Amino acid sequence: MIDIKTIAEQDRSAVLHPFTQLKDFASGKLGDPTIVVGGKGIRLLDATGRSYLDGFAGLYCVNIGYGRTEVAEAIARQAHNLAYYHTYAAHTTEELATLSQRLIRMAPGKPSKVFFGLSGSDANETQAKLVWYYNNLRGQPKKKKIISRERGYHGCSVISGSMTGMSFYHDHMDLPYPGILHTGVPHHYWGAEPGETEDSFSRRRAAELEKLIVQEGPETIGAFIAEPVLGTGGIIPPPNGYWREIQAVLRRYDVLLIADEVICGFGRLGADFGSTLYGIEPDLVTVAKGLTSGYVPLSGAIVGENVYAVMEEAADRVGAFSHGYTYSGHPIAAAAANAVLDIVEKERLSDRARVVGSHFQKRLTERFAQLDIVGEVRGVGLLGAVEFVADRQAKRRFDPQLKVGARISKAARDRGLIARAMPHGDILGFAPPLVVSESEIDEIVDLAYQATKQVMDELAHNSATA
Repeated sequence: MIDIKTIAEQDRSAVLHPFTQLKDFASGKLGDPTIVVGGKGIRLLDATGRSYLDGFAGLYCVNIGYGRTEVAEAIARQAHNLAYYHTYAAHTTEELATLSQRLIRMAPGKPSKVFFGLSGSDANETQAKLVWYYNNLRGQPKKKKIISRERGYHGCSVISGSMTGMSFYHDHMDLPYPGILHTGVPHHYWGAEPGETEDSFSRRRAAELEKLIVQEGPETIGAFIAEPVLGTGGIIPPPNGYWREIQAVLRRYDVLLIADEVICGFGRLGADFGSTLYGIEPDLVTVAKGLTSGYVPLSGAIVGENVYAVMEEAADRVGAFSHGYTYSGHPIAAAAANAVLDIVEKERLSDRARVVGSHFQKRLTERFAQLDIVGEVRGVGLLGAVEFVADRQAKRRFDPQLKVGARISKAARDRGLIARAMPHGDILGFAPPLVVSESEIDEIVDLAYQATKQVMDELAHNSATA
């Protein structure tokens, strides 16, 4: 039997946890770590025997659900046959070659090659280097700046963290790095002017992007990176016409488009990729998370034909492509990805996310849209968010000190539901595994509603006694 006390002590003394208040954790103020010991379907089990509905698929990644033995068996087979070899100097494995061709067939745009890493962060570092490399090779050495969006999320390494448009990823870390620019967030609810339609708002955001490009000098702008649907920045689907308007600007000024599909790819939106759903034609595509359903680390930077053609043409002049990691194209990760994609295809999880996602969006709206503290219910497929406000008519936010979103998230967890308190507002986010059933969706929404009502009662009580 697991020794909970010993593991908690070992963890507290030795693990540096991401996105954790270090002093509060070290002192015990945050309590003991949650020791996760198992999972099946969309449910997790901790060391105390408590079960949770995982309404966030880990970190948007466990698309096929927990406990899929098909993937474990594929990992074991590959580990027995060949646990590791590198991909430098044209070495490969059967699983890697199969996976690469599969991704080229699936990916949006006009894909040509895949470079593999371990995380979305390192894949976006690769994308930045590819943008710089490409423009150097074609004789445009100034065309290096990369434009991201406020509230966009692209990782937390040096360049990917700079591209992420949230200040708390930058604070005290000497980010953003020079040459990374940010333009406006495409969130109609908060960003629209009075009476402005979604289409008009999209045109204005595109005009702002164009103004930024012109001010900086088109000869200095190499790429624009964006998620088809903003994820960590608040789970925000694009307003009507947004991607049509943005792409027109990028084409006008010869700016590469990097589609960050780390969250949206492999079915979450009810389509194979977010780019497919929104008519995006990217030059470079970033994938991770759902590629292996989080079972092992793997990411990909998918290189479009136009970029790769320049790289190949210059090879005699510049020599080998000098970028790579020890674990690029790791055979065990490739085997896991192929097993996951087999499940995605066999069980038609993209179609399932569209159908069950429609039920999910309907239930969220039915339960939350009329609550006095709800400003907006939004989502697409199996991504959803509820944003809470102090005054829905005036669109006035809660005092951040009240931590309304975090309190609702905690109240949900107390009821056995994991739903994420999102940054930049009081927002409760959902991204359940794609294997979730309609009855499990009902359970997720009902538990979230109960948690919200609890916090509403607390707020009303505190207001009455103030």
